[in-house]
Amino acid sequence: MIDLAVKIFFLYLPFQIALNPVSGVDLASARIFSLLIFVVWLIDSLKKKKLNLPANLTFLLLVSFVFICALSCFFAANPGWGIRKLIFILSFFPIFWVISDRFVSNQKILALLNFLLWGALAAALVGILQFALQFIFPLDQIYSAWAIIIQPFLGESFSQAVLTNPSWLVNVGGKTLLRATAFFPDPHMLAFYLNMTGLIALGIYFYFKNKNQDKKKYLLIFFILLFASLLTFSRGGYLGIISGLIFFALFYFKNQLKNILSNSSSLLIIFTIFIGIFIFFAVPNNFSHRLQSSFNPFEGSNAGRLQTWNQSLAVVKNNLVIGTGLGNYPLAVKPSANYREPIYSHNTILDIAAETGILNALIWISIFIAAIISALQKYSQQNNFVFLGLASALIAFFTHSLFETPLFSIHVFPLLLLVLALSSQNFYEQK
Repeated sequence: MIDLAVKIFFLYLPFQIALNPVSGVDLASARIFSLLIFVVWLIDSLKKKKLNLPANLTFLLLVSFVFICALSCFFAANPGWGIRKLIFILSFFPIFWVISDRFVSNQKILALLNFLLWGALAAALVGILQFALQFIFPLDQIYSAWAIIIQPFLGESFSQAVLTNPSWLVNVGGKTLLRATAFFPDPHMLAFYLNMTGLIALGIYFYFKNKNQDKKKYLLIFFILLFASLLTFSRGGYLGIISGLIFFALFYFKNQLKNILSNSSSLLIIFTIFIGIFIFFAVPNNFSHRLQSSFNPFEGSNAGRLQTWNQSLAVVKNNLVIGTGLGNYPLAVKPSANYREPIYSHNTILDIAAETGILNALIWISIFIAAIISALQKYSQQNNFVFLGLASALIAFFTHSLFETPLFSIHVFPLLLLVLALSSQNFYEQK
């Protein structure tokens, strides 16, 4: 029952409904679901008198990260904001523990990831449909309709904050387009989610291909998720998926080089991929224009982001040890800011350093290093491409997080914990 609950949780994640227990308070049902799973698992473990702690470096680093986040609240100008952020982290953190204990074999890991991918596929198809509707109906009508549709998934207060500071529209080639968001608050969080799940799908495809099983559906899922990610027009997302794919390719080719060179069909596939990448950049199109604009420091949003980074660095410099306190960065920039005002560093590492100190930022980086090394070790030892997909997903997340802050995303943070838990799995047994 516990295993099934975890699977359903990740299937449900991109469509989770927000509850409004009292006016002005949005409570994501996924947070309640996550805690219920942990409580049931904890009771079950205590009954069996077997409470397994994840015996890996990633878990220890995560515990250290959460502890320093909690400690920083005591030094915050507004401890209440920090406590709200801390409760968010703690409502999902136990899922790492549950996954580490319950999903300990190829069969169980693949079963869990299948549920994850079916949810991701559904979210991608919703995003593609949303994007396509603007070419059938007037843009303003689709925008207004989606603002109503999205409310049950975000909550009354959060949806109003999202609509007050919209990032749903993008100007590409002089034309305004509605970006794919599905039921996510903004296109950037959807891009995080699609890129990570897409690379996992790619890893599963190669895992089954090596076993001579026809699992082309995973390759199809990968391309659908990739296409939906392109429709977010998230430049950080583009850089994230490119870095993840390059990472995947480098380790794949490293281990498969002899087979590739002796196989004409493999050489043809590689040649086709490189030609496709060349065409993507060489032939003008909306996606290539959007990506190329990332490297223009004078472009409006890029110039604004550089200014924000400089501002964040100044806050970090003045609060090196413990930061401003979790959730209190906006007050360091604008003392009159309200809780939902979108003031952040547009860089996860800078946000963590500014709010909880430089040591915690280094711990955050170390979490990814430890998990990626662990996943690559399993990939190398067992030639299991699922772990290469997981490692690549972490690379995509980390790259994209240099331009956004997804740590408190109801959709992305649990997914990150899933990938970290499976990547660092020590109880793994091959079946």
